[in-house]
Amino acid sequence: MTARKIEKYTALVMQPHVHVAEDRSDIKRNVDRALQMIDFGVGYCWELPARLVVFPEYFMQGVTTPGKGEHGIDSFMKKAITFDGPEFRALSDKAREYGIWIAGGGIVEKVPQFPDRWFNAAFIIGRDGELALRYHKWHIPASIGLGTSPHDILDEYRDVFGTDIRTLFPVIDTDIGKLGTMTCHDGCTPEVSRALGYNGCEVICHPVALQEIEGVSEPWDFWMFTRRTRAHDNMAYLLGSNWGTVDYAYYPKAFCPGGSFAIDYTGMVMRHAPYPQEQVLAATIDIESLREHRSRCNHNTWIDLRTEGFRQIYDRPMYPPNQFPTGRPPRTLADKMGPAREVFRELYGRGQFTPPAGKTADDMANLHETRIKAAQERGTLRKG
Repeated sequence: MTARKIEKYTALVMQPHVHVAEDRSDIKRNVDRALQMIDFGVGYCWELPARLVVFPEYFMQGVTTPGKGEHGIDSFMKKAITFDGPEFRALSDKAREYGIWIAGGGIVEKVPQFPDRWFNAAFIIGRDGELALRYHKWHIPASIGLGTSPHDILDEYRDVFGTDIRTLFPVIDTDIGKLGTMTCHDGCTPEVSRALGYNGCEVICHPVALQEIEGVSEPWDFWMFTRRTRAHDNMAYLLGSNWGTVDYAYYPKAFCPGGSFAIDYTGMVMRHAPYPQEQVLAATIDIESLREHRSRCNHNTWIDLRTEGFRQIYDRPMYPPNQFPTGRPPRTLADKMGPAREVFRELYGRGQFTPPAGKTADDMANLHETRIKAAQERGTLRKG
């Protein structure tokens, strides 16, 4: 089949102010602001029309982290939503109004097949207003992510949603190119973006809620140098959207300090908002140029990929699957961190990590557990 030409278009990367929601009224406040930002961006970019909009992780509901402000599973379930609710109807109406695709992530989603927990969901709404893609975040950091990963309930999840890599890491073929999404911590390591690349992704929509303590600003601009690598390695555009500022009693205003960007398929930065304020970035997406670039042999990061030498890395689990099956969802961050104890034991036990002087592999596994218990006694991690 002959490929059709895709004209250049504008992609909008949103960097909004976020309220950490307690209830549906707070969620509506965040959604209403998101709709206003779409109105601005689409209106301003009238000469090369906007066709794609990307919002950050948790832009609707916010998220909490260790400390006095940590929410347990019950609080999250009170603000969990579904993709047929009023919040998504509002976004769907806006997509139809302008004929645009809208992506975002960190949706605290209730999934009917697993009613005792919530999933961190990313989405893409089509220009017809229909849900075109849903993805559940795979790499959720144990220390700050209470949502369930498909990997946490892997056997049951596969029974419901399937096992194919195209199902777990979906890519959709659209009139503006092949679109996929990964969420925040997914971008810290190569695997998820590589799965998207394998599935043909040309534009990676990348919602994050990345905190300064994790590395946003120079000199430790971890967010930037890792995502430039993900774009380069997969020869794909990467549109990274972070919060601008936040309202929550237990967070500094610049908790997630902006730094949103658009990166092209060679890893070059096209646009960047390196500050903690609301902003709308506009970047030109040229799918035809990307496709021509991929046709070259020289420095083609897929042509030269030789996989056989690396299979042993994945022969055995690192973080083991099925740690939180039905009936035992993660209820607190301390609960979610529990399985890391055995991961430490494995990494040190097989010699991949070397303990500090005088320590053994068992000492390192026990140290993780000791730190959790000490934090709970201090009141900086929730108990049970």
